[in-house]
Amino acid sequence: MSNTLKPKITDDMKTAMRAKDKQRLGVIRLIQAAIKQREVDERISLDDKEVIIVLDKMLKQRRDSLAHYEKAERQDLAEQEAFEIKVIQNYMPQPLSESELAELIETAFTETGATSIKELGKVMSYLKPKVQGRADMRALSTNLKKRLS
Repeated sequence: MSNTLKPKITDDMKTAMRAKDKQRLGVIRLIQAAIKQREVDERISLDDKEVIIVLDKMLKQRRDSLAHYEKAERQDLAEQEAFEIKVIQNYMPQPLSESELAELIETAFTETGATSIKELGKVMSYLKPKVQGRADMRALSTNLKKRLS
């Protein structure tokens, strides 16, 4: 996979700085910090595929926080999380359509031969690299559990 995401994020940061868009700039800096943290921790340079994994993790954290803030009726914090989700999603690949996802699930069952809930892990490990950042893993897992039980 190519390395186009990191330069795009840097360019967007410069654009946000020039536009004095502090809120957007803050989110982009959080993204860069998360990428840099992983690069330093693992002493590697991340390619687009690995950047998407970092972004996917950030999205999951923000979705969880958003749900908690909405439940606690903290609209101010919920709006900030929703804004961060929107900015992070700009760097994610195009989501899979329902039919594309259904096709991948069918292939996963065929390839892994899974028939029971005990084999959920096998199916998930087959699907994860193919859908990372393009589908909600929690919803996918729930869908698979229904089909296997």
